[in-house]
Amino acid sequence: MSNTIEDSLTLLDESYIEQMADLFKKAFAGEPWNDDWSDRTQLLEYVKEISGGYNALNYGIIRDGKLAAMTLGMVRHWWEGTNYNIEELCVDPALQGQGIGTRLLKLVSEEIKKKGCHGIFLQTDSDKPAFKFYLKNGFNNLETHVSLYKNILQ
Repeated sequence: MSNTIEDSLTLLDESYIEQMADLFKKAFAGEPWNDDWSDRTQLLEYVKEISGGYNALNYGIIRDGKLAAMTLGMVRHWWEGTNYNIEELCVDPALQGQGIGTRLLKLVSEEIKKKGCHGIFLQTDSDKPAFKFYLKNGFNNLETHVSLYKNILQ
């Protein structure tokens, strides 16, 4: 049986798409997110979009033969330096609270540093437990940074 100490980082490629989609759905379908990913085609397209493409870099932790935690993201070059932008990070809900997410971030940080990245950028909702998790793991709240959305169907 695996434990957190034995977990190692795996570079995720397109052969993991189905597992990535399954983990993503499992992580975000329940509380506190309650996202409706019942449309499998839409789910797979989303995971392919954010895990593929130019400079995509996706990491996971495999536990007992299953994808247990992952980051889906990309290397992004900016005038201040090169960062790893995490589009999605998720941990199997059955494994949350056991340190696997913290371990994933630690291992990812070590790997991307080798690739010349200076930092990690991500977004989350400030009213969700994930916000406190990221703060606990050394992330800073960019209080002047906002996300904007416009519904063009109305």
